[in-house]
Amino acid sequence: MKTSAEHGIIAVPAGRVTLSDRRTERRWTVDLPAYGLAVHPVTQELYERVTGERPSTAHGDRLPVEGVSWGDAVRFCNALSDREGLTPAYRIPDGDPDGDPDGAEWDGNADGYRLPTEAEWEHACRAGTTEARYGPLDEIAWHRGNSAERLHETGGRRPNDWGLHDMLGNVWEWCWDVYDAEVYGGYRVLRGGGWFDEHWSCRASVRRRSHPTLRIDDVGFRLARTLTG
Repeated sequence: MKTSAEHGIIAVPAGRVTLSDRRTERRWTVDLPAYGLAVHPVTQELYERVTGERPSTAHGDRLPVEGVSWGDAVRFCNALSDREGLTPAYRIPDGDPDGDPDGAEWDGNADGYRLPTEAEWEHACRAGTTEARYGPLDEIAWHRGNSAERLHETGGRRPNDWGLHDMLGNVWEWCWDVYDAEVYGGYRVLRGGGWFDEHWSCRASVRRRSHPTLRIDDVGFRLARTLTG
């Protein structure tokens, strides 16, 4: 698979993925065109270079940035797009710059950086596999059983078959999607499991939700891009 530029965006092939929710026992299928996804979560070094801030509780250039809200992640995507002369993916209304960018809209034609949808995330995580994980958990993920209850540098575990690291474990990753608007309002989807999670949370299908202003030490994000042309 092709990788582009400094941020290691891999071209993920088109495909179909079936998602499921244990709480509602609902299953749904999504057809996806090809898209770009970063090899690993956004690092503290990149986040500081773009924003001038390093919000994480653990410190290290190659550690995933954590302690970032969904709103922080959306604003970072636009800031990085502006920095590289790309069209920002999000239209964000004026408001509190530190809060939830309520009413943010995604321009599906923009070539800038964005968060993956949860369907894109799961399709990329599975990388053509059908099991709960794309390999033996201790080989592919930092989780509560092997992390010494701390964050680890990106890329330290074996990648999946498409070359993507840390899709499971290390930090949960924000996705674009609202979890269940009727029940949870604007809560957004988190995927992947984190360094403090038991093994059952580190599976391709597991969905978690949180308020878009949440900032906590096991939640980060990964860059995606819409492939144009």
